[in-house]
Amino acid sequence: MSAAFPLIETFMDALRAGDERLQTGDVLAISSKYTAISEGRVIQLDTITVSDEAHRLAERYRMNPVMAQLVLQEADHIFGGIPGFLLTQKNGIISPNAGIDRSNIPPGYAVLFPKDPYASAARIRAELQARLNIRIGVILTDSWLMPGRAGTTGVALATSGFQPLADERGKPDLFGSPLLVTRRSVTDQIVSAAELVMGERDEATPFAIVRGASVTLTDTPVEQSDVMIDWKDCIYVQSLTAGYLGGEG
Repeated sequence: MSAAFPLIETFMDALRAGDERLQTGDVLAISSKYTAISEGRVIQLDTITVSDEAHRLAERYRMNPVMAQLVLQEADHIFGGIPGFLLTQKNGIISPNAGIDRSNIPPGYAVLFPKDPYASAARIRAELQARLNIRIGVILTDSWLMPGRAGTTGVALATSGFQPLADERGKPDLFGSPLLVTRRSVTDQIVSAAELVMGERDEATPFAIVRGASVTLTDTPVEQSDVMIDWKDCIYVQSLTAGYLGGEG
């Protein structure tokens, strides 16, 4: 299949077709899958050579060996898995199968994450700002599973144009006590709102304009390290590994 296409031109066409305008202060949410396809990050599955390690993973977790191979190639870290899926870290997000997606794509193909999501978000923002003479924020959206909860919710794969976190530490709560650990993920909250209209299935809405989000625009580069935490500080990873109680208690 022919995959790569001009994302900026496609968005401009969508603006004209919808009689919409992008304004200074807006945040443009863009499907990370759509971005990846525009960059040619589409894999034909029958071209993948499966290694011995991938065959072992596939047998252990009862999954497609080709998918196991792709996960090995794409994941930054593999934690473990369940039948059909490997739990991984990729681009700072803990997700199944390194974000490799086979939905909304013809059979026999899979879509990978953009190669450098933060660079993609920054490039899209710069091109749109130059073309439209405005200042905006850009988010590449994805969805993920909340631990212990059924169903997916929105998560930002990359952000450009504003700080993704609002640090509330040291600020008073309702009773004047200082907050100790709270940092709000503004960018993930925006994605969750945007995905209400973008959808997950056949809505074919890869763009959403978020207006009135009250973010402070900045040209300071945003990087993956701005939103990641060390695994020793992650309550889920640390509790299920080093902090696992097993049969105690």
